[in-house]
Amino acid sequence: MRGRARAEARAEDRRTEREPAEGSCAAGTPEALVTHLPSVTVERRVEWPDTDAAGHYHHSTVVRWVEAAEAVLLRRLGLSHLFGSTPRVHFEADYRARLWFGEAVRTELRVTKVGTSSLHYAFTVLGEEGAEAATGRMVIAHSAARATGTTPWPADVREVLTKAGPQAPELITGTRTTGGTPCA
Repeated sequence: MRGRARAEARAEDRRTEREPAEGSCAAGTPEALVTHLPSVTVERRVEWPDTDAAGHYHHSTVVRWVEAAEAVLLRRLGLSHLFGSTPRVHFEADYRARLWFGEAVRTELRVTKVGTSSLHYAFTVLGEEGAEAATGRMVIAHSAARATGTTPWPADVREVLTKAGPQAPELITGTRTTGGTPCA
């Protein structure tokens, strides 16, 4: 099913690039539309199991942080019923800086495009000093229960996904606990 969903999402991307659908995030003035698209910032700590043998975060941890931010965003938007019907069809990341055990990190997740049956996210992971540690994007497809491929977003879901705007951040409270020093 994932292969078919991925192919359908790519075909939808090609259609959108040629001719944006009315009401889609690719139609109209991009600057005006971007302010209405949902986003959220989620803060977490680099936990011991998030690190690799070198003592800094493992590349797979970024996927988990991005999906945790997505879960916060969907809950805030009242769309938690989408869990289980939005397979990932694309994920890419550029790793720019190390993050160490105990360090607070912020994952900024933004909806960048709402297609007929796909949703595009962009993300940035920032370290404690505000430096970019990772950037990338993720694409999901909507596939209703028992569907064999992608299905269009329901009108009420599309409305929320295109107009909800930025959501309040989810931040860590309390003092920092150091996890030690980086490996030499």
